[in-house]
Amino acid sequence: MSTAVTHAQPAKLFADWLSRNWFAVFLFVYGLWVFTPFLAPLFMRIGWEGAGRATYFIYSFFCHQLPERSYFLFGQKTMYSLAEIQAAWENTINPLILRKFIGNETMGWKIAWSDRMISFYTSVWVFAVAWYPFRRKIKPMSWWGFILLLLPLAIDGGTHAISDLAGIGQGFRDTNQWLVTLTNNALPAAFYAGDALGSFNSLMRLATGPLAGLAIAWLAFPYIFLTQTYNQQLAELNYAKVIEQIKSQNPRASG
Repeated sequence: MSTAVTHAQPAKLFADWLSRNWFAVFLFVYGLWVFTPFLAPLFMRIGWEGAGRATYFIYSFFCHQLPERSYFLFGQKTMYSLAEIQAAWENTINPLILRKFIGNETMGWKIAWSDRMISFYTSVWVFAVAWYPFRRKIKPMSWWGFILLLLPLAIDGGTHAISDLAGIGQGFRDTNQWLVTLTNNALPAAFYAGDALGSFNSLMRLATGPLAGLAIAWLAFPYIFLTQTYNQQLAELNYAKVIEQIKSQNPRASG
């Protein structure tokens, strides 16, 4: 076989392999990225502090890691209020200082993702897994639907960002007085204020993340599937043309 044919084979083999296994590659690579933060508290628990602190450090570039908006493992509670964090760490509202608190043996250790990042990033992986068995039947969602599902996350995250400009624990999303007025104070005080598990803020982050994850999975993966299928067919056709061209120019290439 000619040198040109021999050199063409590895590229084709890789393209074919990637076209067949792109979803498995995604699940592994993205899954590794999404679920590694859950290992940080485990590392701290078993005494691998170097690995744990390294995980917190790496993911600190991608998440604010504010402890009052994070889940804790291996401790007394799943989430702690700002006052509890301040009592255990430092009496400050400076987010750059607060985010450095990773936990302790009594309170447990926080996951290296905040609760919003967990609900958002994890849901993309989960919805991708749910989509795959039906990949030949599900069409990409409309752009209007995509925007509609992303809107709650944008509103919730945007209002939190604006609220935090007043200082951690000092903004309108910390007291949610507007919601107290809207509901005529019909719910417990713990529901309105703060970020504790079960509060309005916590529930909104828990709910809007999966909506955005569904939007991304429903729009992106059907398009990727269609593109990969088309590319695989095109690659096979082009490769066949190359082989025929080489054979026509050099009859001995087939030997």
